Amino acid sequence: MKKNISKGFTLIEVLLVIAILAILAAIVIIAINPAKQLGEAQDAQRRNDVRAILDAVHQYSIDNSGAYPADITTYGTDCINDAVDICQYGAGCTGGVSLDELAENGLYLTEMPNDPSGATDTITGYKIMINAGDRIEVCAPETQGEEPIVVAR
Repeated sequence: MKKNISKGFTLIEVLLVIAILAILAAIVIIAINPAKQLGEAQDAQRRNDVRAILDAVHQYSIDNSGAYPADITTYGTDCINDAVDICQYGAGCTGGVSLDELAENGLYLTEMPNDPSGATDTITGYKIMINAGDRIEVCAPETQGEEPIVVAR
């Protein structure tokens, strides 16, 4: 009598392994959450950009006896709704604030920062204004987080 010895896996065993791998893959994808990670990275870039613009305006003010760049004339109380868009370097945007003197010759900014997802050919995606306390506010209205990024000095 010959015994039939089968080598290999049964269909049930293969399906069970595939199901376990699918569950583990789903757990890893949920834990990593690439969309959230990308959003957080973009918001970090926005925070750095807003601070860089504000630092450049502040340094310009120090170097020019307290005067702000000429185009910053908008006063308001809410940076997201009252502020004016910052124009791209060298772009003639209508109704926006040109901060070209900050990026000329790399004196205050080596280049005009751009929002990772809100910039266009004419605007940077950031806004600027003077608040009620005569302080400059720069903001990033289009964030991935719940709150817009607003920095004042």
